Amino acid sequence: MLTYEVIIWSIRRRPGRPKPWELRWKVGSQPHSKSYQVKPQADGRRSQLMAAQRDGQQFDEETGLPAKELAALAMPTWFEHAKAYALMKWPGAAAKHRASIAESLAVVTPIFATSPEGGPEPEVLRAALYQWAFRAVEPKPGELVPRCDAEDAPDEIREALDWIAAHSLKVDDAAKPERVRAAFTALSKLLDGKPAAKNTANRKRMVLSNAFRYAVEERALLSRHPFLAVDWAAPTTSDEVDFRYVPGPRLARDLLATMAKQGSRGEHLEAFYGAIYYVATRPAEAAALREEDFVLPPENQPDAWGEALISESHPEVGAGWTDSGKSHDARGLKHRASNAVRSVPIPPVYVRMVRSHIARFGTAPDGRLFRAKNGGRVRSTEYCEVWGKVREAVLTPQEAKSKLADVPYCLRHAAISLWIKQGVDPVEVAYRAGHSVAVLFRFYAKILKGTSTHANQLIQAGLDAEDGG
Repeated sequence: MLTYEVIIWSIRRRPGRPKPWELRWKVGSQPHSKSYQVKPQADGRRSQLMAAQRDGQQFDEETGLPAKELAALAMPTWFEHAKAYALMKWPGAAAKHRASIAESLAVVTPIFATSPEGGPEPEVLRAALYQWAFRAVEPKPGELVPRCDAEDAPDEIREALDWIAAHSLKVDDAAKPERVRAAFTALSKLLDGKPAAKNTANRKRMVLSNAFRYAVEERALLSRHPFLAVDWAAPTTSDEVDFRYVPGPRLARDLLATMAKQGSRGEHLEAFYGAIYYVATRPAEAAALREEDFVLPPENQPDAWGEALISESHPEVGAGWTDSGKSHDARGLKHRASNAVRSVPIPPVYVRMVRSHIARFGTAPDGRLFRAKNGGRVRSTEYCEVWGKVREAVLTPQEAKSKLADVPYCLRHAAISLWIKQGVDPVEVAYRAGHSVAVLFRFYAKILKGTSTHANQLIQAGLDAEDGG
């Protein structure tokens, strides 16, 4: 119990004792005392207590300590707080978000340590934090605990966790402006030291912000959010797509046509890549497509468009982050309500591709069009391996060494770029692609700006017609 009723007596000397100089004080009805070998030590501690009393601090009856000293003793370390935050977020977070939280906390936690000297190798410490400290397991139904508290970790992992536990700053020290600023800098870089994309850095800083908000609002460890005291500007980076390496329509068609020549897996995945290009799906959305997601026109209408209903995504994240224990999560659309459906018209060329795929390969028991060799979800290692072979077959040696069409996701960029260049309304492009107009302009600003000449011509034609009237 805290109280203002404090009496601090003068130092008294008790001869014959190892520590003869005794400081005595009383908090409420509880007496307290501490003995020292030399008088200046006792005088110094008495001065500290009297200064706290003059500052208007309450004292704790049980311990005899001023309120601020008591709070400092109870203040957890950043490492303890970060584990508590990751555990709190786990039940309601998607698997991908769980991994993102762990990744961000693994970056900043070493920054909030007393000293890097004598610590483990950065790669070992990061693995210990990411895979063991900030990942939850459920040893008993309904009981979530950090993995490091439930399983036996390898020796180097355990040593790394012991080191960070012993050297982690208290939360209030981690919240100091110079520490927060250092954390911002670390979150703005990739593991190789290169600047991270703006979207990536913002996502990681949001995790840190929410962890501090948890310390302020729910745990009452801090009186205000530390970001408010930090004047910091992120390094200038751009999320805009580098269109030098986005394949044009002819190259995109050549890549898809060559896919079927890469053996049975290439034949099976041709329509998978077709979804990314002709429907602009994300790979995780293409992996989730089922036969029932397609509304196809009658076969006697070869030039008719169909429709794809995108409602689910299977992002690949790793079995340790999902509730099901599978390597992917079954989720709704990115940044949309869980039951949202995105309707995307599909051109006749992809209608034929879907029909051919179903006729030849059928579907998985749950209706999925695309599956791995063992029948499970198509894994990124599998479709990226086939993509690498296609690039080598289609591109020149010099092009193959560049970033031109370097990853399957580039087909999505190619699709969206084509739509914009053909004059499709940006609002419609954003809807079909499954993101906001603001995101469309951020990633495709150069192409959208290139359509301004055509827009100017249309406006001028309207103005000329008005003048002529």
